[in-house]
Amino acid sequence: MRRAEEVQGSCFDIALIGGVNFSLPGVTGSIVVETPFGVVRAYPFDVHGRRGVMIPRHADGQKHLPPHMINYRAIIWAVTELGIERVISVNSVGTMRGHPIGSFVLPDDILDMTRSRKSTFHDDMTVHVDMTDPYCPQLRNGLMNALVGRELGFSDGGVYVCTEGPRFESRAEIRMMSTFGDVVGMTGMPELVLARELNLCYASICTVTNNACGLGDGKITASEVVRTLREKQENLLEVLLSVVRSLPEKRECNCMHATDIDACL
Repeated sequence: MRRAEEVQGSCFDIALIGGVNFSLPGVTGSIVVETPFGVVRAYPFDVHGRRGVMIPRHADGQKHLPPHMINYRAIIWAVTELGIERVISVNSVGTMRGHPIGSFVLPDDILDMTRSRKSTFHDDMTVHVDMTDPYCPQLRNGLMNALVGRELGFSDGGVYVCTEGPRFESRAEIRMMSTFGDVVGMTGMPELVLARELNLCYASICTVTNNACGLGDGKITASEVVRTLREKQENLLEVLLSVVRSLPEKRECNCMHATDIDACL
């Protein structure tokens, strides 16, 4: 176990923020990153000369944190403490548009329906962040190319609706949200907007684990979600590691200018 200051100067190319049941095989060592918002443990890995870290979103020692209790600010701040500018988020979602179970979705927009989460780094000032294109097009293209190359079922684009959790949504809520959203999950926000506040590149790959409430047979269960994630774990890892291997040396997107719009008042 190392502390973040011991790896200063190390060049990490990307951070993978893992969701439920996500892990990288062969990763053993860890880095402890102290942030103003709490301590985060990151796990370094190497892929063909490219270096990254995996941060388990739900992990806090031996506890599994529910979505509304995750320390999103600490996680995203830890990414920048390690000198990382690119983030890929791994999410599980329910479909409101009939996506095949086990397929992948690369969202290109998001709707925040959370209520009680700390959603900014700037409690003492107003910072307006550009959310016109919230997900990094360069990272999304990398994910799409990896999915196409492996002939894996996926949907390019869609609105991710993020709810508070930890409960699943009601039938009435899904009827309402399905008029403007495509998939529903509990971890996309405020993670995305926090990354934008720090001008990071951020993209999400979502695994469709179930039909949203009222759109399938019977009730949604946590075991159903975990079972699908386990079945698709190998495919997901192949896609992610392919993206890491093929990362361009330079960022060629506008993510680094997300706050360059007369943002601070």
